[in-house]
Amino acid sequence: MEVALITVGDELLSGDTVNTNANWLATELGDRGVAVPRILSVPDDRPVIADRAREYADAFDAVIVTGGLGSTPDDVTMEAVADAFGRELAPTDLTREAVERRLAVVRERIPDRDVDVDVDAEAAIPTGSRPLLNEAGLAPGCVVEGVYVMPGIPDELKSMFGAVSDEFAGDRRSRFLYTVEPESNIVPALEAAMDRFDVAVGCYPDREADHNRLKVTGTDEAAIDAAVEWLLSNVNASEEPVRRGWDD
Repeated sequence: MEVALITVGDELLSGDTVNTNANWLATELGDRGVAVPRILSVPDDRPVIADRAREYADAFDAVIVTGGLGSTPDDVTMEAVADAFGRELAPTDLTREAVERRLAVVRERIPDRDVDVDVDAEAAIPTGSRPLLNEAGLAPGCVVEGVYVMPGIPDELKSMFGAVSDEFAGDRRSRFLYTVEPESNIVPALEAAMDRFDVAVGCYPDREADHNRLKVTGTDEAAIDAAVEWLLSNVNASEEPVRRGWDD
């Protein structure tokens, strides 16, 4: 399974907000054996979001779009995804009830504030889509044409993804090795392992941990195991983290 991620928000592109959602989702999907071949950040621009959602829906098994839900002027994601697939926006009985229920909770928590929300606008999703209720927030998400639309607020995203996480599964597996050898010394061995065992091998220097981390990834458990054993025999590597001062 291949899933593309689209994170929406001007604040991501300006550097005002760190894009932790993309990292979290990629980790969660990777743990489920899913490949993430694209991660794209886009502005709060309705045509841009629509174009990318439609393009990625055609190219990948699923797309997760986060951010830009709600009723402020820059929240245009739901409208954009509706545009992408020629849908109108409308509330459903389920999303309307969910928004009203969450509003009641909010009003109970802050009784001294006048919480004025257009429930139908807040609950609107593309017609014919599957609602994803927001148990940690207000605006619902949805699934339409393989595109999962979710909130950008991290707690709300995690809650909503948890409700559908079983829909994401793949056969990619990874194992890690650790070495203090400089990258230039082990390039031939890494290339040989990829050729011999049809796996991908990445090398990731980690200065704080004082080692290089090798990641062996593939879809055949036996091939991964064989590649790991071969690398352990041909590279000064370990399955346990090792350390060395980089100036030694």
